[in-house]
Amino acid sequence: MGILSRTSYVIRSKINSLLNRAEDPTETLDYSYEKMRDELQQVKQGIADLTTQKKRLEIQKRRLEENVEKHNDQAREAVQQDREDLARKALEKKQAKMSQIEELETQIASLQETQDQLVNKKDELQSRIEEFRTKKETMKARYEAAEASSRVSEAMTGVGDEMADVGRALERAEEQTDEMEARSAAMDELMDSGAFDDALSDKDSIERELEAGRTSAEVDTELETLKAEMGKSSGSSSESSADADVDVETDVTDEEVEAELEELKNEDDSSSS
Repeated sequence: MGILSRTSYVIRSKINSLLNRAEDPTETLDYSYEKMRDELQQVKQGIADLTTQKKRLEIQKRRLEENVEKHNDQAREAVQQDREDLARKALEKKQAKMSQIEELETQIASLQETQDQLVNKKDELQSRIEEFRTKKETMKARYEAAEASSRVSEAMTGVGDEMADVGRALERAEEQTDEMEARSAAMDELMDSGAFDDALSDKDSIERELEAGRTSAEVDTELETLKAEMGKSSGSSSESSADADVDVETDVTDEEVEAELEELKNEDDSSSS
């Protein structure tokens, strides 16, 4: 295979591949159906033209037949007038017209046969077109259903391009999140271990630990102080409650004494009376 033939073959194969990807089966079926309808219309037009030619020949035949009758009448009249020469001419014209009529009849019969054949082909083609139309609609429905089912399946299983892109985006986001969390945990661990000294502080790790210990001791001391103060407050509250009870009892006793004195005074007044 030469270079030119190989180049031509490769180009044709590439073009064929592009056409296959760009081809829509439903559009192809519709186009084929329209082409068949155009062919049917052309057949009908051919039948109409053929019928027109046949009718034209039939009209011409009728005119010749009228001329034959006319020449026949002329021959009779010439015989009656003893004009054999005129009668002979009329009969000669009659024979010529009859020969033309025979030729026209042959042509008309041929056209009629052709017309019958075209009508049969037209009926057959029309039947095939109707059958193709039914198959076309069925095939289009199946193709559209299969296409919709394929899209749904791809969306559900994640095989489609969009779902694949979404899946890859989620994977990248998860990887970045894991990396950031690991980096943050590593930094916290290094800071707690003192591996990274504070750039703004001149304290080393030992001083920070000692300071943390002093802070803890101060917190414990303050906690003990608060507990002691709370204990004293509880004792004072108890004593105050006891004093309040004594005062209440004293108040109650004084009232009772006053009441008894009033009763005694009343009794004394009653006795004096």
